[in-house]
Amino acid sequence: MPRFDVTIAGELNLDLILYGLPTDLPRERELLANSMMLTLGSSSAIVAHNLAALGSRVGFQSKIGTDELGEIALKRLAASGADTSLVRRSENSNTGLTVILQHDRWRNILTYSGTISELRLSDLDLEYLADSRHFHLSSFYLQSSLRRDIPELFRRLKSVGLTISVDTNDDPEDRWGDDLREMLRHVDVFLPNEREARKIAHNENLEDAIAILSAMVPTLVVKLGTKGAVARQGDKEFRSAAVPVTVVDPVGAGDSFDAGFLHQYIRGADLTTCLELANLAGALSTTRPGGTEAFRDAEYRKKFVREHARSVSTANKNAEAR
Repeated sequence: MPRFDVTIAGELNLDLILYGLPTDLPRERELLANSMMLTLGSSSAIVAHNLAALGSRVGFQSKIGTDELGEIALKRLAASGADTSLVRRSENSNTGLTVILQHDRWRNILTYSGTISELRLSDLDLEYLADSRHFHLSSFYLQSSLRRDIPELFRRLKSVGLTISVDTNDDPEDRWGDDLREMLRHVDVFLPNEREARKIAHNENLEDAIAILSAMVPTLVVKLGTKGAVARQGDKEFRSAAVPVTVVDPVGAGDSFDAGFLHQYIRGADLTTCLELANLAGALSTTRPGGTEAFRDAEYRKKFVREHARSVSTANKNAEAR
């Protein structure tokens, strides 16, 4: 029996979310937000936190600075039950930070990379990462020092029997380079959102993009926001409805979706079951600020899943009937 269900190597930082700012940001003006939240951010850490909150055994490796923001992020992740014993500290850079300007229908995402871009293959304990059933990677494009060695990392983990999933998140340079395709050769589950799927496939037609990407990986899962999600395995397609909720913000919803999906996937569940918990987890995340606040409250989390699970299952059965 491996020590972990899922291991993750990636970024660990906080999100500062500001609400109520004007959509236009004129220079040299003092602009006032009407509320804010400082919360655990970073896609890798959100997936790790929420997987652990759901009950998976999670091992996490990262690099932070020696600053207070790094310590806050580390403590917040550790409180979920994820193992953080091998998180390294850099003396050369501060911990990364993301500032999110949340508007009604869109957002600005501003990131200081700091230690996010410092993590290297040589920083990782591969025996620790391999003592698991599954390995997950987020933020492919932000992890610039690790990026070139990710195919080698994946080869090593696959050689000892792990399955692998990836969520690239956004490419700040908007290039969506070909090295991603080399990496996907080693991936079992690929989890882009709709925009990312189109960008990576270099095809603006979603159905064409799904066809292109599903030919590259055994399991493709595309997050469609309020339209739910679609998964493809070979010539089989599965769709799952979104969960209607009152949204506070969508920060971390895709990462929470990943956590819900993987929590079931590593237990051998079928794709329909994986998608149902994924959509529940993504919806749950949106009901409180940031990507982890809804998961930190165990009673709230359990009540939400209990109250919405039946409606999700019914909606999916009705969709299949049509």
